[in-house]
Amino acid sequence: MAETKAGPVETDAEQGLVNQWRDILAVHARTQCELDRELHAHGLGASDFEVLDVLATGLAQDGAATLRVQDIACQVHLSQSALSRLIGRLQKDGLVDREMCSEDRRGVRVCLTAKGGKVHAEARPVQRSVLARMLPGRPGA
Repeated sequence: MAETKAGPVETDAEQGLVNQWRDILAVHARTQCELDRELHAHGLGASDFEVLDVLATGLAQDGAATLRVQDIACQVHLSQSALSRLIGRLQKDGLVDREMCSEDRRGVRVCLTAKGGKVHAEARPVQRSVLARMLPGRPGA
């Protein structure tokens, strides 16, 4: 990076990276807002749906009835405390159950309830439609 009296001068390549990053952030913010707006009719926010989707996907892929909170956290990109609060709200609404891990008393397992599975199945097409509409250059487009 070149230096002037006013400070460092960005190259075109550096500015291109910054612009690309800002474009990614803008797409994310617009998509997140649209997901929240459209999923509201199902009583969900985007993060709520993501947790239900991770649980439903885990159930469909390997038949696991439950997932550890740590495994969910790796996929939904929330802090441990934010995820814990979200799971608490989902549990209060009857969409998930949580229990202590039998193999590790410090761990918590979360499972999708029948009601949670029904809400997920109803909201899934809405979420997928928003993603198809909002994400440019997606595979298959």
